Amino acid sequence: MNSIKLSLVAALLAGTSLVADMTSDVEVSANVALTSHYVWRGMSQSDNLPAVQGGIDLGYKGAYVGVWGSNVDFDNTETSTEFDIYAGYAGEISGISYDIGAIQYMYPGDTKNLNFAEAYLGLGYDFEVLSVSAQYSLGIDADATGTSDFGDTIEVGVSVPLPAEITFDATYGEYNDKDTASGGNTNNFGDFYSVSLSKSFGKFDLSVAYTGMDFDSSTGGRDGDGKEDYLVATIGTSF
Repeated sequence: MNSIKLSLVAALLAGTSLVADMTSDVEVSANVALTSHYVWRGMSQSDNLPAVQGGIDLGYKGAYVGVWGSNVDFDNTETSTEFDIYAGYAGEISGISYDIGAIQYMYPGDTKNLNFAEAYLGLGYDFEVLSVSAQYSLGIDADATGTSDFGDTIEVGVSVPLPAEITFDATYGEYNDKDTASGGNTNNFGDFYSVSLSKSFGKFDLSVAYTGMDFDSSTGGRDGDGKEDYLVATIGTSF
């Protein structure tokens, strides 16, 4: 009887130790930011107005899940909020970093017209004097009718550390959409780009970016001139 009790105690202690080890590997982080203008892939998401943004991430040995939100302002829509839920796995092989996952974009109040999802694969390499990255994102129909027109996106980026602990970042990408009217053919929606400078001041990160989108159609853009371009300032912190 005593040996059975001792075995049970040992099993409980071993289980407690395992849970403690797993808990110690769990990472929880949060972030919050104020931006002068919410821009996504060169396109305005807040009608050239400020946005408050924030999210929470949970990670465990490379695997992660998270949620992120921001206020938005689109013409002729009922939504004023965006919520993103994502999950994936990130790691490194022979110095090459990778990140594979999926993200669901949700817009309460206008679910049928705006909700969509993407699966993505990102790769990167740090040359010490600069780091390079590339990402491919594949749009997934979130509408049960299969009429969403989200295609795929290819983007590349470079990050260069500068004197005074300033970082220069540049991104260029091609955003494609799916023309359901022509049987699902993929067309070039537009090319987007951004260049930015960022610096940390204690617990806060400050960045200034010039970003834009050149639409394939001359009638694209908020002003109908075939392009959008903005100067954006953002301050944020993580904890």
